[in-house]
Amino acid sequence: MYKHPIVHIEFSANDREKSAQFYHDIFDWEIQHMPEMNYSTFMCDKKLGGGFNPVTEESPVGTVTVYIQVDDFESTLAQIEARGGKTILPKTEIPGVGWFAFFADPTGNQVALYKGKDQS
Repeated sequence: MYKHPIVHIEFSANDREKSAQFYHDIFDWEIQHMPEMNYSTFMCDKKLGGGFNPVTEESPVGTVTVYIQVDDFESTLAQIEARGGKTILPKTEIPGVGWFAFFADPTGNQVALYKGKDQS
């Protein structure tokens, strides 16, 4: 198994429920709506899934964010910055789920880091 797999993908959506239904109808992805978080999740196989987040100024239409699994946020973000990337959002908790952070690669692509609470 790879040390840092892609574990989550997010699509910005004007209407998360409509977008989720679209992907379910076309690709048969399993969908779960989380209205309390204004978010819908999908699973496209047993290991990879993602979500539909609202369109915002920070996540305009067309934004697709890839989440890469890490064990050590501080070390990974330091390596990113040492190689020309930039931390956009430091390690932030998702209550009951885990943590995430955003960075920009040297080209400016926004990518996320992720660690689940159950991740050893």
